[in-house]
Amino acid sequence: MTAPDAGRGIWDGEETRTFTGLPRDTFRILHVSTGNVCRSPITERLTRHALADRLGDPLWGGLVVESAGTWGHEGAPMEANAEAVLADFGADASGFTGRELLDDHVIRADLVLTATRDHRAQVISMGHSAGLRTFTLKEFTRLVRAIDPTTLPPLEEGMVVRARALVRAAAALRGWLLAPTAEADEVYDPYGAPLPFFRSVGDEINQALDPVVTALTGVPARA
Repeated sequence: MTAPDAGRGIWDGEETRTFTGLPRDTFRILHVSTGNVCRSPITERLTRHALADRLGDPLWGGLVVESAGTWGHEGAPMEANAEAVLADFGADASGFTGRELLDDHVIRADLVLTATRDHRAQVISMGHSAGLRTFTLKEFTRLVRAIDPTTLPPLEEGMVVRARALVRAAAALRGWLLAPTAEADEVYDPYGAPLPFFRSVGDEINQALDPVVTALTGVPARA
């Protein structure tokens, strides 16, 4: 048995299904931006950090969190300012390498969260029935806020079951709960910007993730 992969999901997908004591099923969250060196790495690692903080379980009940870029800098390190933002939150930036978005990433993902509407359109244009499971991050946050958590499966049924139900409920609301403006669903690219702008983007991402992670885990953020 190989060790956990610090750069990607907690365990390789097949190992997650077979290793004794782990869930036989997984739910893959894929964060997508352009270069996969700024926004999506920040979102990936903040998601992992929030899940670990809420659950205290490094395996997160079968949730696997990954990222890629529509023009991904394959093999590139995370931007230094993105690492600094993660350090501000106490999140782990180690072991990251950029990836170009491939068909297999979309096929395997149960939920795709993109930085912008253009990224969302690009993912959906790849096919693979991705439309009902692809949202911008802020769009998904808005929809999740409108979902009554008591209508979701209890955690006793497993986090994967709950996560899949959350995506279905969000997809059902999409045509009814529109953004106040088109820009409200965007996370703008900080690439090449100074650290203060990166930090504002990090705060924006962290605030958008909070209700999503709460809905997934049933556990609010620590005060």
